[in-house]
Amino acid sequence: MRCWGAEAVTSLVKAALSHTYDPPLHQNLKLQTCILGPLQELSTIHQPDIRQRQLECILQILHNNGDKLVHGWPLVLGVIGAVTNDQGEKLIQTAFQSLQLVVTDFLPIIPCQYLQVCVEVAAKFGLQHQELNISLTSIGLLWNISDFFYQNRERIAKELESDLSENDSKKLGMPAFDSLWMCLYSKLGKLCVDQRPAIRKSAGQTLFSMISAHGSLLYKDTWQKVLWQVLFPLLADVQKLSSQASNVKDEAATGNILIHHSRDTAEKQWAETRVLTLAGVARTFNSKRRFLQPIGDFPRAWTLLLEYLETASLCQSAEVSLAALKSFQEILQISKDKPEDQKIEGLPQMTPPPEEVIHRTEDQKSNEQLQSNKLSSDVETEYDLSLWTAAWKVWLNIGTNSTKPQKVTNKSVKVYVPSQAFLTALIQTFPYLFEHIKPRFVTADLQKLSSVLQMALSVPVHGDASPFIIPSYPEITVTPLQEAVLKAMDVLIKLAASKAVHSGPEQMQSMYPDIYHQLLTYVEYGVRVPKYGQIEAKAFGTVKGPQVAWVTMNFVPFSEKCVEMVVDLYRITARHTAVINGHILENIIKAFRLPLSYKYGCPSPSTWMLVINSLLSILTIGLPVARKHESSFNGMWSELAQTFEEFLFSKSPSLPTLSVEDFQRDEAIDCKVVQLIRDDILSHTCSMPGDFVKKIMQLLNKGSIHATPSDQFIGKIFIKGIGDTESSRKLREEFAKTCFETLLQFSFISKSQSEEGSITKVAVLSLLQRCQDVVKKYVEDERLSGKCPLPRPRLAEMASVLKAITTLISSLKKAPAGNVERGVWNQVIQLYPSLVDCTTSPSPSVCKALKDVLHEYKDLLQPLNTATQNGTV
Repeated sequence: MRCWGAEAVTSLVKAALSHTYDPPLHQNLKLQTCILGPLQELSTIHQPDIRQRQLECILQILHNNGDKLVHGWPLVLGVIGAVTNDQGEKLIQTAFQSLQLVVTDFLPIIPCQYLQVCVEVAAKFGLQHQELNISLTSIGLLWNISDFFYQNRERIAKELESDLSENDSKKLGMPAFDSLWMCLYSKLGKLCVDQRPAIRKSAGQTLFSMISAHGSLLYKDTWQKVLWQVLFPLLADVQKLSSQASNVKDEAATGNILIHHSRDTAEKQWAETRVLTLAGVARTFNSKRRFLQPIGDFPRAWTLLLEYLETASLCQSAEVSLAALKSFQEILQISKDKPEDQKIEGLPQMTPPPEEVIHRTEDQKSNEQLQSNKLSSDVETEYDLSLWTAAWKVWLNIGTNSTKPQKVTNKSVKVYVPSQAFLTALIQTFPYLFEHIKPRFVTADLQKLSSVLQMALSVPVHGDASPFIIPSYPEITVTPLQEAVLKAMDVLIKLAASKAVHSGPEQMQSMYPDIYHQLLTYVEYGVRVPKYGQIEAKAFGTVKGPQVAWVTMNFVPFSEKCVEMVVDLYRITARHTAVINGHILENIIKAFRLPLSYKYGCPSPSTWMLVINSLLSILTIGLPVARKHESSFNGMWSELAQTFEEFLFSKSPSLPTLSVEDFQRDEAIDCKVVQLIRDDILSHTCSMPGDFVKKIMQLLNKGSIHATPSDQFIGKIFIKGIGDTESSRKLREEFAKTCFETLLQFSFISKSQSEEGSITKVAVLSLLQRCQDVVKKYVEDERLSGKCPLPRPRLAEMASVLKAITTLISSLKKAPAGNVERGVWNQVIQLYPSLVDCTTSPSPSVCKALKDVLHEYKDLLQPLNTATQNGTV
């Protein structure tokens, strides 16, 4: 009975539509409703056979009478759209065939007031769960409908406005054409949170592509509704559903289908949706900025978007957090009209896609043109600055919270550590943001930035990833994260340097100490790697393969670049008041003292070489400033003296593999330090503290006899088979000679009652006494040893002392007449008998050095009645 009844109804409807009427059927709205009404009422019957006959009838009507359905389209579309998840797959397929036919062939002839019904029906097929392919295809139909709207925008808008009454327009709160677009966006927004990942992905891509391609058609008030009724609800729903998704693999849902490990749980699939949504909304904010910014509540929308980005950035999903940072970068892009010289070097210059502006009326055209000109020509106003300040606060929150080490209460629990890619993206964002906030950037902001940078650098790398992130020898370079930190500091330094040259505002002057403190902290990382919370990480270079959980970064090249930045900045700012009052020179010496005291103990020999050369360059600039402002540098002198001592007489032994040539190179650096002491310190002792000068004299005294740096090096020379005569030239004799000459150059030049002269006199007498003790001890030990030779280190020490005595006597004879006191000559002469006792030494090196010393005594061996020479009789 059901089948015969359905057959009767459908046959009558088809026959009635095929009949010729006068007036024509398409002009008779009441008659069309009477004919199609019974067919639509069949939708209330849930029997599948009845619904199947009904849908087959609709398909035949479309083929035979589709061009005559003017006001009957709502009824036809209602029948097609009366699909539910309870109905069978075959019914849905049949209904969808009719919808495809409508969209493909009949959209141009459907009255514009019924187009919204067509959108709603297409969206229903996207939401059904019986057939996945139909849902995906229906999203494609929505895209086709949007293209039709765009291509026929003028006709559709005109017809809708003419059919819409004034009351209906007020109810909508927007133009009728914009209401059509809002319906399209809203339906796609619901599909973006579907339970099926494929539908969510397809709908999200379609929605944001549609907004990007056709969003310029909307009025300002409509954009407000897009934000608050489509985009932000979508962000909220995705964030909520993503946080509730299961992180357990569902075997029943996947069945035998192989799924990649990055998408094998609901949580990971929702993470992909969250990434797509964040990127789409951020891209919309960026590309449609000139449409959105005139909206009255744009600051509220901007703040809310930043909150969503902050929450996503702090998510423990590496995929979501990194994508959120990239979206954050998207909304902070530099204008494509910015001059090339103002762009930040080293970072990709991301520009929004080109925009097509549609002018629907002459008034709209003129208004938009004026608005565009105003926005393109305006500099950042106070309004804009408040937006960037909000972004800066969000950046700080992300940086502070993401780099904060988690407390390890249970070692079996996995600890979240941000990835290097995330941290790099975070730091790379700062230069862009700084371009907008620098008018309000103060010292407190710099200190917060410094904290974020330091914590980011201290984050270790997982052992599995370390071979791909940390460079290996010999290609040691900075990592991308370290490069980003250097560029961030470079931005600050360039601004500070420009302000220093042009006498900038007080707020910039007060930042110099903090900038120096930050750079000097990075310098220390080269020899003392920072620790990240309670995580135990192995040092770089000690790990071979991924056997450990965490590995620290290699900071050597990064630290060395920071040393160079310190030198360059100090050249510009050395005489600045804030630098002088901030004791920057003292802080530099204190920071450089660490790698210099380590010397051969540094992870890389290039570190201490660069640091000592940089210190010499800085002292050449800073010492004249220190002499001019004595009261501001009182604490610097003792630090400088201790730094010199720990470097010149390092407790770290030289490496066993150090070649003779490398040792001579290192000795030349030591001599360079002594030369600086001679030229820039001892030449200006009147303006320096007495204790400091006394300490320097003690260092020179110590250096003049400290010709052998370590027994290890001496032993190595002899083990390699180098002869005694050759080995004596491989010791620090050049350094000792330089110390002697410097010591004697400033000996007794002043009057005897002066403090400097008395200090030097004591130093020389002490030096002579020490040499005499070494010579006597050698003679005694050689006599006691009999035919057994003394150890090589003792022979090398003796040869070194004899060379020191030669240098001393030669320097004393070169000194101006009257500058060397009689007591010094008496001590030199008293040393002669001990030297004669050494003539029995079997060592060639000792004999050669002894011969040189005795030759120096020839000028002292004169008759008693000769004239006074060099202060002696």
